Amino acid sequence: MPNRNDHGEAGRTGEHDRQGVFRRGGAPGVPDEFEKLYRSRESEQRVVGETRRLPPAGEAPPPRSGRPRRRTHSAGREYDGRGIQRRRKEERRRRRNTVLVTLLVLLLVLPTGLYLWADARLVRVDALLDYEGRPDDQPGTTYMIVGSDSRDGLDDEQIRELATGRAEGRRTDTIMVLYLPDDGGEPTIVSVPRDSYVPLAVPGYADNKINAAFADAVCGTNEAGEEVCGGPAPLVETFERASGVHVDHYVEIGMGGFVNLVDAVGGVELCPEEPMVDPKAGLDIEAGCQEMDGGTALGYVRTRATPRADLDRIARQREFFSALVQEASAPSTLLNPFKSVPLVLAGTDTFMVDEGDRLRHLATMLLAMRGGTQTTAIPVGGTPTLAGVGSVVVWDEVRSEEMFAAMRAGEPIPETAFQE
Repeated sequence: MPNRNDHGEAGRTGEHDRQGVFRRGGAPGVPDEFEKLYRSRESEQRVVGETRRLPPAGEAPPPRSGRPRRRTHSAGREYDGRGIQRRRKEERRRRRNTVLVTLLVLLLVLPTGLYLWADARLVRVDALLDYEGRPDDQPGTTYMIVGSDSRDGLDDEQIRELATGRAEGRRTDTIMVLYLPDDGGEPTIVSVPRDSYVPLAVPGYADNKINAAFADAVCGTNEAGEEVCGGPAPLVETFERASGVHVDHYVEIGMGGFVNLVDAVGGVELCPEEPMVDPKAGLDIEAGCQEMDGGTALGYVRTRATPRADLDRIARQREFFSALVQEASAPSTLLNPFKSVPLVLAGTDTFMVDEGDRLRHLATMLLAMRGGTQTTAIPVGGTPTLAGVGSVVVWDEVRSEEMFAAMRAGEPIPETAFQE
């Protein structure tokens, strides 16, 4: 049995001269493989007992070319033991978030508030009433647009300048139907001659000019003994009964609102083919395209001092309405607060709509016509003069029915039904 205290014998893994101390075998003075792994490089060796110090920041050697310096923590981060820098950074982040949230709220709340405010300014009236025999809802969308000769909103000076006179009550200067086909086809503005000879929806009145259905001086008594006078509802009913077309929305504007709208957009460009002078309408203009302000444009669409009188006026009204819509919906108007704000104020202060209509319906109407519209009128069959009624417009039965049938079906109006 070997003697463990015998220090003279060699072990299996090397030699030892005392208990617990082993020596590896190999040539003296030559490091074995184990020592090669852990022996420091010569470049890292230093004199025994020398203290290693880091160089000052300004004297730090540049990084080795081609090898980026490794960062051990975020740049600029300071540790002062009290967290002052951290709290400042968090405070800046909170302020930034507060600003972003505030801007987001303003972007959402302000447009909503402006919309509700503008919608509340619209004047509303019961124009679309149910009655026995009223046409059901139909494909497509129809807007009845009425230009009234009401002087509301005009002061004495404007009445003199615009030569509108002081007629009491209100009558129609313009009756148009904007028709939007169901398939997204091109919108069409259909002018309704205000002398159209049709059955009136006012009790006690038989066939007469459609304009009479709107006049508040035309009154009758219904079967219940109630007085019914002309106005928006009888006008809509008269048109629906005569055409079979269901009216979805109602829009009315008086003379004062007309002038304010045109002036709010900075005027509209209109192109009369010949000089026009009409003292009754306050009009004196040259031929050719020209920018017209509200007063001049009002005279342009009201005058009858032309060979075809009311029929020529219908064509000018369609021309004006298309020009106004293009100007009002142009980016130069909508993005300019000096134009868009007065436009909203003028429009919402003077438009009269049905009780069920909202500002979004007006916006839809403008956007629908922004891409361009076709313009026409109900086909005319004749213009006879009738005793007790005067000169009237009689619709062409075949072509007008062709137009109304397309509108009832939500289809584009065929060109054969168009009236110049």
